[in-house]
Amino acid sequence: MMKEIKIFSPATVANVSCGFDVLGFCLDGIGDEIIVRKVDKKGIYISKIEGYDLPFEADKNVAGVSALALLKEANPDCGFEIEIYKHIKPGSGIGSSSASASGSVFAINELLGKPFNKTQLTYFAMQGEKLASQSEHADNVAPGIFGGFTLVKSLQPLEILEIPTPNDLYATIIHPQIEIKTSESRAMLPKEIPMQDAIKQWANVGSLIHALHTSNYELISRSLQDVIVEPYRSKLIPFYNEVKNQSINSGALGCGISGSGPSVFALSKGIETAKKVASAMINVYSETNIGFETYVSKINVEGIRILNR
Repeated sequence: MMKEIKIFSPATVANVSCGFDVLGFCLDGIGDEIIVRKVDKKGIYISKIEGYDLPFEADKNVAGVSALALLKEANPDCGFEIEIYKHIKPGSGIGSSSASASGSVFAINELLGKPFNKTQLTYFAMQGEKLASQSEHADNVAPGIFGGFTLVKSLQPLEILEIPTPNDLYATIIHPQIEIKTSESRAMLPKEIPMQDAIKQWANVGSLIHALHTSNYELISRSLQDVIVEPYRSKLIPFYNEVKNQSINSGALGCGISGSGPSVFALSKGIETAKKVASAMINVYSETNIGFETYVSKINVEGIRILNR
């Protein structure tokens, strides 16, 4: 059985407009690299972190917390050393903490001979996510582990549904260089919502899932509407409305906040349209003094992948 593994743990987009806390999809080309190796001494040991200043203590690092949750269940006669090469900026809104949390448990599971299924790995990764956001949710970790689009049907018991991805669907991401903490962003949301807004929102979720199943791009466009969360969280993102309007004008099917922000995503049919949308986003922020990064990515239907064994 192998003693070391290197994996790519991708960035993800959560909420996907109308799917607050339940819907997410996986990106490609943006992600962290994690090396995990078996060691004789039991426990989790984070030996290296590159890219960002994060805790080395296992119980204070999301990768460590999720790994400890797995070890508590598996109780192996060995421990694991983790190296994290962090390429997703913490607080960026594209699943930085979830990439670490899901990557560590995926890698350890491989080294143990895969005793746990994807749903169980999602549960372990959620424990790390809870440390980062002070709430238990799976809409970022699930698409990283399963790949493609996922819907969190239930947390108790945990049930993840894999949703088909239309072949020509691309995502464009712009990440303004500001930080929005997930815990603070969640705190500003209303505790009660009008019934009419709730009806609109669940109709949009249902029609979006149907559109993904049937590759109905026009229906995808009409379903990517968030009447509950976006009106509050968009206030935290400078020039959000301008980015959204210019993206739609450039041919995007829809545009919304990635996770709790500040990143903004757009979905498009075809890579050429996705690139046009990226140019439109760049034009908006180029007129400001805010730094930014953009990405164009096909939806990653594989999820976490092994780079070497």
